Parts: sequence; structure tokens; C-alpha cells
Amino acid sequence: MSLDILAIAPLIVWLYLVLARGGFWRVARQFAPPAANLAADQAADQAADQAAARHVVAIIPARNEAPVIADAVRSLLLQQGGGSLHVIVVDDGSSDGTRAAALDAAAGLGLAGRLSVLTAPPPPAEWSGKVWAMSHGVAAASRCNPDFIWFTDADIHHDPDELGMLISLAAARRADLVSCMVKLHVATAAERWLIPAFVFFFLKLYPPAWIASPHERTAGAAGGCMLVRTTALERIGGLASLRSQIIDDCALARAIKGTGGSIWLGLTRSARSTRPYGSAAEIGRMISRTAFNQLRHSWLLLAATLAGLTVTYLLPPLLLLSGHAFAIALGAAAWLMMCLAYAPMLRFYGLSSIRALSLPAVALFYALATVHSAVQYARGRGGRWKGRVQDVRIGVEEPRG
Repeated sequence: MSLDILAIAPLIVWLYLVLARGGFWRVARQFAPPAANLAADQAADQAADQAAARHVVAIIPARNEAPVIADAVRSLLLQQGGGSLHVIVVDDGSSDGTRAAALDAAAGLGLAGRLSVLTAPPPPAEWSGKVWAMSHGVAAASRCNPDFIWFTDADIHHDPDELGMLISLAAARRADLVSCMVKLHVATAAERWLIPAFVFFFLKLYPPAWIASPHERTAGAAGGCMLVRTTALERIGGLASLRSQIIDDCALARAIKGTGGSIWLGLTRSARSTRPYGSAAEIGRMISRTAFNQLRHSWLLLAATLAGLTVTYLLPPLLLLSGHAFAIALGAAAWLMMCLAYAPMLRFYGLSSIRALSLPAVALFYALATVHSAVQYARGRGGRWKGRVQDVRIGVEEPRG
């Protein structure tokens, strides 16, 4: 393959990504609209649906989350609007005082009656730990006959108007699943360099415009904030239909859309993660936990992914070193498009757009984390989260904790 032909490849890829990938990079278009704006646009029957569907149960699966869960519980109990809300924390084998921290948080607000803390037994072999805990929460919530289940994580802080926005959005779009990608923690140096790219890559893989379209098969969700109609959960056979999934949020979205449901995914400024990642190694482990599972444990897909990352992100700066004027021009054009596409995400996180120049190096980091994920899976250590291995080959003994 001649250098000129090779140099054209990344430019074609970036033209496609910028112009034909659902506008995933246009961050301003991905925000969940304010509840007031949604209400103004609703038809009469949709407004009636919103008024009626106001009984919500929030479920937090939690495993050793004592440092962060109190804030999450308080933020849920202080929701304003959106109707009645009960919170269920499912303690998934914690050994650090998670249960006590959750109870103390509710008691401190004088709202202990609106919180239930359950203890989930160890998950059966065919269940992932998080989905098993979530299913216990759903079983308990069913006794309250809620209109919606609100799945969230123990490290998520929700502003007081978050639930009202979610319910308004579900009513306005007649959606069975409304999910928001929360704003992730970006205080440390490693987070500032690596975390915005995580959201950028996620939206590239799951363009929100395609997710919302009934004409596209793409389905995705963000597990930190998912509002689901109970009727949609019943239609898919409950969480038992997802029991082996470690990327449970996207699996739930696929199941709901696959049964004719309407889903929506976007960004939000009114919910944020309080979980810090102090080093690049910690972020690498977070990526590695699910990356090879995302590739369906296919070594062929892994090879294709690495080739795609090389052409898309690494080749443009390498072409600048080729000494060939035409290749240099094409590489510069592709790198410029890459930076322009990434800059809105950096601005969303309050970071300088100049950091977009680092995206090739960040992509290399993510590629190495993906390789590590595959190696861990091959060693029978895939999907490790808080001492529990959840993504293993058939026939490999999985330690339970």
C-alpha cells in the first residue's frame, strides 16, 4: 500500500465520524433539556401521563461504598418534584460499613422512613453481581407498584431537580428508558487527561441520535442514571433476562428497544460522579473491566479494534513525520478534524481545547487497556470489581465474594 493511499484513510474516517456518525461529538445537542422546557412542549395526553406517573423507586446497588454512598442517598431523598420517591439500597456483600452510612444519611435528614436497605446474598454463578443486586431491589420495589424504577450508582450526586427532569423527559418522548451520562470526576491530573475521552469514545460508540431513533438498531444507556418504566421491565422479562451481563446498562437498553420500546440517552449537568480516580492505573483498570466483554470476547474484533484505533488516532500524527508533503497535509487535516471533534467535550469538562492534541496518546492508553482486558479474560480474571471476578470463560472457576 502506497503512503498516499494510507494517508487518505484517517481523513476518510474522520469525515465519516464528523459528518455521518449522528453528530455524537456535538455536545451541546446531547444535553437533557430543563424540565420546564419539556413541560411546555408536551401535548395534553403526554402531560396527563406525566402527572399520573409519579411514584418512583430509586435503587442503588452498593458494594463497599461507605465513602460515597451517604452523599448519594441524601441527594436522592432531597429530590424536589417528580412525585413520591422511595430509595432502596441493596448491600452487595459489603464489609466497610456501607449499610450504616446509608442509614445514617437518611436519619440525619429525618427521612429514614423513605429508605430501605436490603442485603443481597452472594450471586449465583450465572449472575453478575451488580445485576443480581439490582434484581433484589426491583423485587422489593414491586411491592410498592411504582410507575418508574430509577437505577443509579452509589457514587452519583443528583441535583434536586434531576428526577423532575427525567420524568418530564420520559413523558414528553413517551420513552420507556431515559438515561443520562453523568458528569464524571475530573479533579486529578490523570482524570483531566483521560476521563473526557471516556465519554467521547462512549458517545462515538453509542450516538445519542441513533439511540433515540426507532429506525436505528443502536441502543445504549449509562448505568449511573437510568429511569425505566416498570411496564418496560416486565415486557423484557425483568432483570433475569440480563443476568449474565456485566455491561448491564447497554444490555438493558438493547432489551427494551428490541421489544419495541423507546429509549433516550444524553448528557446532564445536574448529576455527577463523586468517585475519584487518583492515577492512570486506576482509570486503566476501570476501562479494562469491561472492554473485552464489549468486544464479545472476540480476538478478531480485538485485532480490528486495534487496527481501527491505529488508523483513526495514531496514524495522523505519524504522517507528520513521513517527510512526504501530501501525506503530511492529509495527516494534519485528519488531526485537525480530530481536535475539533474532541474540543466540545473538553469544554464541557472545563478544560482547555489545546488538550485535544493529546487524543492520539489517550487513544493509545485506551488501546493498551483493552489489550489488558483481553489478557485478564484469558487468565480467568475478567471483569474484576471490588474483589469479584465477573467475566470468565466457560469452565474457569470463578471466585465469589
